[in-house]
This record gives sequence, structure tokens and C-alpha cells, in this order.
Amino acid sequence: MTFTTQQKRFWSPQVRELEPYVPGEQPKIQNLVKLNTNENPYPPSAKVVAAVQALLVNQADILKLYPDPDALALKQAIAQQQHVDVTQVFVGNGSDEVLAHIFKAFFVQDKPILYPDISYSFYPVYSQFFGLKTLEIPLTARFEIDIDDYRQPNGGVIITNPNAPTGCAISLEQIKQLLTQNSDAVVVIDEAYVDFGAESAVSLVGQYENLVVCQTTSKSRSLAGLRVGYAIAQAHLIAALEAVKNSFNSYPIDRFAIAAAVASFEDEPYFVEQCQKVIANREQLVTQMQQFGFEVLPSKANFIFATHPQHQAVNIAQGLREQGIIVRYFNKPRIDHFLRITIGTPEQNQRLLAGLANIIG
Repeated sequence: MTFTTQQKRFWSPQVRELEPYVPGEQPKIQNLVKLNTNENPYPPSAKVVAAVQALLVNQADILKLYPDPDALALKQAIAQQQHVDVTQVFVGNGSDEVLAHIFKAFFVQDKPILYPDISYSFYPVYSQFFGLKTLEIPLTARFEIDIDDYRQPNGGVIITNPNAPTGCAISLEQIKQLLTQNSDAVVVIDEAYVDFGAESAVSLVGQYENLVVCQTTSKSRSLAGLRVGYAIAQAHLIAALEAVKNSFNSYPIDRFAIAAAVASFEDEPYFVEQCQKVIANREQLVTQMQQFGFEVLPSKANFIFATHPQHQAVNIAQGLREQGIIVRYFNKPRIDHFLRITIGTPEQNQRLLAGLANIIG
């Protein structure tokens, strides 16, 4: 809906100027192959379903009570799985909320915040929302992050690793360099897709007092519908996040989400198995798309970023949509000739390839 200036006079001045984040499309189409929002094609662990069912059957009466504001059971499960202390864990209602708290807690500075010019599109939204100074650092011609470009005065740095929407990853050595050269600012490594082949920076938390690692259960743990995200950092940084959270929403995670996420972190074999399946599907899809003439960036995520030298991305996306296959097209400078394609099951990937064959031959 659109509103007139007269109607918008009731809005706060800052809100009138906001350009909000646009989430991936969630179409209601029969027999749809949905490869546009990086959801996991496989279900969560059966133990997750059992935990939620047990809560309903055995403890439904406690739903009249607030959940644990600290979600301590979940923090303990994350701490055990990530091999950190529970005081180093912060949880929130999806990693987007965790990131919002991170921006408020650490990035409201006089100096600009640095992040890549091609990255998660929520970063500029939060920057505008909190009134931050920002400096977007261009990716290289190969769509890679050059750590030396971040060697300049700043009020904080945030990098998605693997990056989105490119899927390209940086190494732990590069992250160490980034942390060392920005020792007086908080460096955030957003690891929404790290479980699909990249190196996590969680192992560096004990060594660097300025590091915050943000992760989610939405991708590798198949819990996008429950909204559970978390951050790992040294205790003094976690305390700042807790202060922001308790000034905004003291109960961000409900009982179902806590129970489900705990069960997921306790079922490590299933988690590893599903990640390996997605990785194998990705590598097979890359090979098959290259046979169609696509150029595919090296991905360590549960999606690929692909372009075809002879066909416009927008036309391919439309042609796939007409066949009931949805992928993500970004009408933005530098990447408007690329498609971001979520890795599906082998059956979904075969439908994608069949659809592409109908378009490009």
C-alpha cells in the first residue's frame, strides 16, 4: 500500500525516510520448486519434532507463563556444541534481531561502519535505522573481500562469511588479519551459512576481545520457521548485547523455539549428515550448470551465484517462474546479471536443470 504525505504526517520523521528490507518472496504456488530464500531442503531432526510435541502434550499448562528470559537451556546447548563458556553466548529471535542488537550495542559511533558493497542487504537498512555513518567497501572484480581495504579508521566492521549473495568465503587467517588491524573496533563475522563448508571464527573468540560471531538455526538446522539466532563473543561484549535486549524485549524466544533449538543442538550426527548432503548437492549442481555454460562463483554456502554469458539473468528468472521454479534475481548494480539459487534436494535440482534446458537449450 502507498500513503499520502498527509497520512504520513503521523509517522516519525526518521521512519518516513526508511527504505526497509525486502524479504524473499514466499509465493503460494502449487507444486512449486522454491529456491529463492536459502531455506534448507531437508526437515529438522526428528528429535526437534519430538521436543515440540512433548511440550504440547506434557507441559501445555506452562504456556500461560512467560518463557525463561535468558533461555539458559538453549545457551547451555549452544555453548556445549560450540565449545565455549555459557557466558559467551547470546540468543535472540532470529539472527536478524541479534544483528539489530549488535548494531545498537557496538556500531553507534562517530566513525563510519565498514561492510562490503555487495552483502546482506539488511546492513544498510539497520545503518539507516540507527542513523549510522557507513562506508561500503567494494568487492574485488572477482567478487572477493580484500582485507587490506578495511585498514582505515572505522567505528566497526561487519562481514558475512560466506558472503551473501555471492557465497564466497574468507579464511581464518584473513579474519585474524581483520581483527588485528581493527583492534579498537568491534568486528562482526556474520556466519549464517558457515556450516556448508567455510571456517567458523568461533575458535578465535577466546583470543580476540573485539570479535563477535553471529550464527542462525534457520539454514543448517532447518529451523527458519522458529526464528532462533545467536552470537558468540567474550563476556564483556555479551553483556552489552544483554543490556540492549533487556531494553527492547526481555522474552525474545518462546518455549517452543527453546525446546526445538535445544533438541537440534543435541542431535549433532543428524546436523552433520544434512549439511554434508547439501554440500554434495551443491557440488553436483555446480558441475551440471557449468555444462549449460553458466559461470558459477565458488560457494561455501547453501546457494550458488551464477551468470550466463549469453542469457540475461532477469529473463532466465522469469522463464523459470513460468515453469513453477523460483530463484532470486537482484536488480542491483554489479550483480544484475547473476542469479542466486538455493541448493535443493536432488529432485528439486533436476527440475531446475530441466527448466534451464527449456530456456537455454
